[in-house]
Amino acid sequence: MQLDLETSRLIMRPMQLSDAPEMVALNSDPDVIRFTGDSAFKDVKEAEKLILNYDQYDRYNMGRLNMFLKSTGDYIGWCGLKYHPDTNETDIGYRLKKCYWGQGYATESARASLTFGFSVLHLEEIIAHAAKENTASINVLEKLGLKYVRDIDLDDDPCVLYKIIKKEWK
Repeated sequence: MQLDLETSRLIMRPMQLSDAPEMVALNSDPDVIRFTGDSAFKDVKEAEKLILNYDQYDRYNMGRLNMFLKSTGDYIGWCGLKYHPDTNETDIGYRLKKCYWGQGYATESARASLTFGFSVLHLEEIIAHAAKENTASINVLEKLGLKYVRDIDLDDDPCVLYKIIKKEWK
């Protein structure tokens, strides 16, 4: 299945080993990973290991896709769907370099990912988690039409759960 997505400003594609240095730079910014529960990669080798062991594309025909500006080819972050077999849920997630915050890229890429999930994968619902304090991410979810479900704790951090069902997607 073709996992490459395109928007008016972005190319989104599966992770490649050549992306590892950019992924390290992304996760090295404490502001970027502040609400994620993730830590920075130790080095490029650790990012390469993640890429080599990432099984979402082959197993579930979905996954986090690296994003590049059409106009320059610059790496700006990632966005995409992730299947959680333990809960039988699919979530939408995104992470962008700080210099690209507030420019609509999270909304644009997430919209493309949701369309792929509902139109190509025929998912019935897609969820999202966000830290309660991450109002920018919550605003993106609400702009996309996801609805608040409830407060949750993820790794002992106060978060919110959002959801959208297929018939609500426009």
